Formats: sequence, structure tokens, C-alpha cells
Amino acid sequence: MLGSKIDLFGNEWLDVVFDQKNKSYGAYALRRDSSSDTSKALLIAGSLFVLLFLSPKIASLIKGNENIETVTEKVTTITVQSPPPVNPETPPPAAVEPPPAKQAQIKFPPPIVVEDSRVIDTDPVQIKDLATKDPGQKTIEGDPDGVDVVISTPGKGPVGAVAVGDNTVYDTFVGLEVQPDFPGGMDKFYKYLSKAIRYPAMAQENNIQGKVYLSFIIEKNGSLTDIKVERKLGFGTDEEAVRVLNASPKWMPGIQNGTAVRVKYNIPINFSLGQ
Repeated sequence: MLGSKIDLFGNEWLDVVFDQKNKSYGAYALRRDSSSDTSKALLIAGSLFVLLFLSPKIASLIKGNENIETVTEKVTTITVQSPPPVNPETPPPAAVEPPPAKQAQIKFPPPIVVEDSRVIDTDPVQIKDLATKDPGQKTIEGDPDGVDVVISTPGKGPVGAVAVGDNTVYDTFVGLEVQPDFPGGMDKFYKYLSKAIRYPAMAQENNIQGKVYLSFIIEKNGSLTDIKVERKLGFGTDEEAVRVLNASPKWMPGIQNGTAVRVKYNIPINFSLGQ
């Protein structure tokens, strides 16, 4: 009958379907124009979608152009007058002399090593003269109406001032003058640990072995503070490690600039079940 390839939307197929039928009926016209109507609908829908998507941007551009105002820069020219010419005959201003000192001075220059032939035979300054006069480069008589040059006695700080010590926490990796140490050395410290540690029962039952890593601060008096567990082992071993450090004898503190300082120390404590 018909070929193997049949275009269901082709006019030839429509003519076969509607053969000897009323082709003026709406179904024939709808099927004949369905392809072109679909293309037109897709084109119109796509255009409306693009227009709707870009409408806010277009509106903002239009509104922005309306709000743009032309700004006219106002340029002001400032004329700087040239300085008056310098008269070479005009003398410079007189130097201001400082007010006379109330305290008298006596010539007391610093000692200079020279040859014997250049030594000037003058009487040296006596200690009794310095009781009533200040040393200076030349001898100046004091003026009772003058001003005091030295307001406060040198060599004395504020009364009641408290010396502030070095509270910086140093790290053991920093090059201290003297590193902190346990009395008798670290071998003594580990012997203390082996005697003081009580293996937790929970850790024994679960065969827990390993190391607990801790950090602490060795204070200026050698006591241990701020003990922290940096890496835990669990089953009661962490708490036992902190306990033995709290009960530790005092260490010898670190020394920096000749004084004791606070030092942060890191140490592992090993928990082992001897087989």
C-alpha cells in the first residue's frame, strides 16, 4: 500500500485519512497547520521568556541613565605671591641667651690623655669644691635670681614604685641561659614516675598501653602549673598522669638574664604493662 516511511504529519497522509470525507471540518485544518503553529508558538514563548528575564536589567539601565547628573568641576586658581627679596645688609636676629643658672659651676672637663709636654699645670678640682658647685666645661658663678637646672635628685625613681618581673612564658626550644631541670636529672624524674604511677584498673582490664603527652609550666619557684593533656590515651591514664605531675617535687627553674623565668615544658608519660 504505502511506503515503509510514513510521515504522519504530511499532507499526503492527511489526504489518505480524510479521503472522501469533509475536509472543511476543523480536524483536517488543525492537523495540516499543527507543525507551523507549533514552531510559531515556540518562537513567541522563547522571545517572551528572554524579554521577561532581561526586563529588570533593562529597567535598571533606563533608570540609571535618568538619574545621571552632569557634574561641572569648579576650578579655582590660587596665586601665590613670591617671597620678598633678601636684603644682604640686614643683620641676622640676635641669639637668645639662656637664663643664668642658680647653681654655680666649676670647670671639670673629662680627662684626656696627652703628652707630658702639653700638660698645663693647673690645680685639679678638689672634692670639697663639688659640694657646693656642679661640674661643667667651664667655671660659671651662680646667680641667686637664676633658675634651677637640676629639678630632681638624679639616681632616684618614683617613691613606692614596684619592680615588675619577667612573667613571660618561655618555651624549652628557646635558647635560655639555663634550661629547667628536675633535681638529679631526668633519670631521677622518670624513676619518680615509675614509683608514683598507679596503673588504672580499667586500663589493666582492657590491656591499654601507650603514652600520654602532657604540657605544663615550670614556675619561677620550681612548681608545676597549668598541667594539660595534649594527647589522650583514655581509660583513666590521663587523669593518673595529671595526678603524678601535680604531686611532683619542685624543679629547678629556667634562667634568663640572670633571673628565674617561667618555662613551658612538654613530656610524654608511658603506661606499660610489664609481661
